[in-house]
Parts: sequence; C-alpha cells; structure tokens
Amino acid sequence: MAPRLRVLLPLLLLAMSACVRNPATGKRMLSLVSQNDEISLGKQGAQDVRQSIGLVDDAKVQQYVSAVGLPMAKRSERPELPWSVQAVEDPVVNAFALPGGPVFVTRGLLTHLNSEAELASVLGHEIGHITARHSVEQLSKAQLAQVGLVVGSVLSEDVAKFGGLATVGLQLLFLKHGRDDERQADELGFRYMLEAGYDVREAADVFVTLGRVGESSGGGSLPSWLATHPNPEDRVETARARAAKANVDFSRLKQGREEYLAMLQGMAYGEDPRQGFFQGSRFLHPGLRFQLTFPQGWKTANQTQAVLAVSPKEDAILGLAPAGDIAPEEALRTFLSQQGIQPLSAAAEGYPRGSAYFQAQTEQGVIRGVTTFFRHAGATLQLLGYTVAEQLPAYDDAFRATFTSFGELTDPAALNMQPARIELVKLDAPMTVREFHQRYPSTIPLEEVALINGVQPGDSLPAGHTVKRVTGGVKPSR
Repeated sequence: MAPRLRVLLPLLLLAMSACVRNPATGKRMLSLVSQNDEISLGKQGAQDVRQSIGLVDDAKVQQYVSAVGLPMAKRSERPELPWSVQAVEDPVVNAFALPGGPVFVTRGLLTHLNSEAELASVLGHEIGHITARHSVEQLSKAQLAQVGLVVGSVLSEDVAKFGGLATVGLQLLFLKHGRDDERQADELGFRYMLEAGYDVREAADVFVTLGRVGESSGGGSLPSWLATHPNPEDRVETARARAAKANVDFSRLKQGREEYLAMLQGMAYGEDPRQGFFQGSRFLHPGLRFQLTFPQGWKTANQTQAVLAVSPKEDAILGLAPAGDIAPEEALRTFLSQQGIQPLSAAAEGYPRGSAYFQAQTEQGVIRGVTTFFRHAGATLQLLGYTVAEQLPAYDDAFRATFTSFGELTDPAALNMQPARIELVKLDAPMTVREFHQRYPSTIPLEEVALINGVQPGDSLPAGHTVKRVTGGVKPSR
C-alpha cells in the first residue's frame, strides 16, 4: 500500500465512524467531539469570555435575557445541556454561542433592538448553532485535518492572561459559521421563537438593523476580527417569506416592545469611558487615572482583565493588567520563578526601574519578552511585552516606548468623562423622527437615533409611542 494511502485510510475510517445524527436537523454529521467534551469546551470558553470581556453589571438585564432565552433552549432538541444566556459588557453589536450551552448577547446589540420578540430571534438563532452542533462539526473537521485548536499560549498563567485573544473561549469565536450554518440557525431560531409564542415577523427587522449597523460600521472593545456573523444579505426577504408561510394568528403572538424598552432605560450606550478608552494609540483610564501609549498601527483591545495590543504581524503582544495585592518586588520574583519561565541575564536598559527580560516555553515554541511590576493608585500593575524569541531585538524599542509612556492621567476632560445612556421618551403627539430629534436632542446624530429605534429619519411616529434617545457622555475619539 502506498504511504499516502496508509495515512488516508485510517482518517477515512475515522471520519466514517464519527458520523452521527444531528439532534436538531436529523441529518448525518461529522463529530469527533463527545457531548461531554463539548460541554467542557463551552464551560471553559464561557469563563474566558466572562473574564476577558465581562458581563453587564445589572441584575435586571441578566434576568431579562435569561428569561427570554432559557425557555427556548430548554424546549429545544437538547434540553439536557447546561444552558446559560448572558449579556456581555461590550458596545459592539453582536451575539455568539459557544459549544455545549453558553449563549452571549452584547450590550451593544441590546441597545439596537426594540422588542422582546427581536431579542428572542437573536437568541433563538444562537441556540440553533448549539443544537445543530455547528462548532462541534467545525472542530471535528479541524481535528481530521490535523489542524487542531490552540487552547493555551504559555505554561505560565501570568503570561497567558495577556494572551486573552488566544484563550479557549475567544479561540472558539474564530470558528466562523458558513452560510449554510447561518441559514440553518435562522430556520431553527425561527422555529424556537414561534414555539415560544413570539411574533416571528420581527426576525426580519433584526436583519434589517444588522445590515444598517454593518453599513455604519461601529467600533468597540470586542476586536473586529472576533466578530462571528457575516453581513446580512438575503436574510431579510427569507425571514419575511418564512413568516408569511407560518400559518399562524399573529394577533396571538407576543412582541413585548414596552417591556423590552423598559429594561433598556438608563443602560450605557456605546463605549463606557470610565472603564478606559482609546484616543488613537493612546489608552486613557479615568477610573484608575492613568494613561499609556501603544505602538502606532497595533490592534488594541480593552478587556476586563487587561488592556492589550497585538502587532500588525500578530507575532508580538503588549499589555497592562492588575497583579493582585502584592508588592512589586515580590510579584516580579514570583513571576520569574514560575514553571516555564526563565529570567535572562541582560539588563533592561532604558526601561522603568525593576524591569526584567525573560523567556518562556510555550506550546508553539520559545518566546522572549520583558516585564515590570509597579504600584499605581494603591494597586500593583504589570506591564508585559513578548514575542517569538528571535524577534525580541526587533520589538525591543516598541516595548520600551510603551513601558516608559505610562503616567498619571491629569486631563480634567478625560477624568470627567461619563458614558452616554439610553433614555426613553413617550410621545405626547405624533411627530417625525427628525422632529423628535429636534425636540429631544441626543448626543448621537439623527441617523443613529433612527437606527437604534429601527426606523428611518423621515418616518412618522404616533402619539404614545416610546422612543429611545441617548443623553450624556462624550464619545472618545479613536
């Protein structure tokens, strides 16, 4: 037997034996991941998401999204999964699901929806990805192709937290769904929301909003390369046609507009500058009163546990993170004594006092970098930069410039920045959206006011209609 056939035959037999019946569609699918492994992956991924992005700190919001999503999940083809539905603290308009049960919707998407039925459409779609095991099938194909999924960057947890863009949970978001998977999730989500008694006509409104958001191309703390959904194309017409064929009495179906909007009252809109924001490559944190400048052209992300920057070639990382209640000198000794980390003898010239070079053994090879620990505002912080071993000389100047740029934030305008918030207005008379914007000014443009209300600037609004506007806050320049 030829050597190539000796390799391919076991893989072919493995693929054939790993084909199982999809619980949601009834069709055969490739699965090299057991349900227990799927659940384990999802749990670890969800933990990474909560730590890296963070949850919306509002019990009523979390209770609301859970109350809409969990009943649909429990009535699906996979009720035995440990389902969870949560809102994450991110202004990007997005929603995503992880294997085995975790579903997340961003604060940004919540502020752009206008009814409970629209939310049910989004959550039903994400539940459909899980019931149809779309991520499991992609993981199985990757394993069969011997690609694998990188699930850890380094042996040291202190270094790994700066690789938050490559941890299990966020790596799973790289598994972007193809068009067939998206269409299938649309179909399943439609069925779930209909069975739950929601007005399925509002699914089309969600796709219209997503299309308009895509055209306006907003930004946020969740990096754009982690977005999970393609731009809507023919999904609006498909959703409308699906609703027209539903053969149901729409008057009996729930929209839940007023209940949903009441949940949004006072919610932060856009970026929350109190948690830090970027002005170009400069990061400012009013809450902790510091500023830091990253290299020009690097991709940046402000996450719950760290603020990070990744080089254009994605072969170097710079970051700042809290180090815990520990003296800087002790924190450095502890860091350098960890398994997998070896201090280098070279002096860190031009860096802040107490900085040290190191190298670490990772699953992908040896990295080298520099770190320092210091006190600021009563807390110990860690600055760290690392790259593949041979590239340290090339990135050393960039690391040094960022380390030495750290300083206290004293600009009153930056220190006093507050987030913009959603405010509800019940109209006492009919008016156009343009007239509403003139009478009840927002800190966002007219076109954006129309967008978050699911209408066009020239549309008319009836008396008694509840309308969202945005007040307060100053948008940080990017």
